[in-house]
Amino acid sequence: MDTYRHKGLRKKLIEELREKGITSEAVLKAIEAVPRHLFLDNAFLQYAYQDKAFPIGAGQTISQPYTVAFQTELLAIKKGEKILEIGTGSGYQTSVLIEMGAKVYTIERQKTLYDRTKNALPNLNYKPHFFYGDGYKGLPVFAPFDKVLVTAGAPFIPQDLLNQLKAGGILVIPVGENGIQTMIKVVKNTDNQYIKTEFGSFKFVPLLEEKEWNKK
Repeated sequence: MDTYRHKGLRKKLIEELREKGITSEAVLKAIEAVPRHLFLDNAFLQYAYQDKAFPIGAGQTISQPYTVAFQTELLAIKKGEKILEIGTGSGYQTSVLIEMGAKVYTIERQKTLYDRTKNALPNLNYKPHFFYGDGYKGLPVFAPFDKVLVTAGAPFIPQDLLNQLKAGGILVIPVGENGIQTMIKVVKNTDNQYIKTEFGSFKFVPLLEEKEWNKK
């Protein structure tokens, strides 16, 4: 249930995100619309609107709202755009993208999370296209995409994801190992060249390759 109290806590969260530098009103409006408490385990419900990450099982986390807002702002989403999301997780970021008016194709490599989120999101009226598989490979059958968002730390930028971007498209990805990543925005220009911009340090769970997660 989404109560007046929850909505009030989201308004406070939005003010906190503004103070931290998020300027896109469209992004803030989308985050204000998504009931984050419904994406958390019961143990964390009272903390749902703190700007923190929390465990969601399978060694994964629900990203802190600032990180979700920051990545979403970098994508500069326009209504109706086709977005590839690598790392569905709890579906919180997925839902924010849908609130922005995007058509979302989302991949999750952890089977337990994939099953849980695929069942839960439609009940909240969020209906992306769900896929279970290797995020490094993207979804070539459904390419090209207007934007690609990676929500786990990658040791490098996968070429397959760059190949699946439209000309003029944007990839946002945290790159780095040892628990700290640099947020990178890549713009693919009309000559199929890539313009990379760095946006500071963040902390994400790792993006594992298929050969690694098949061992689990």
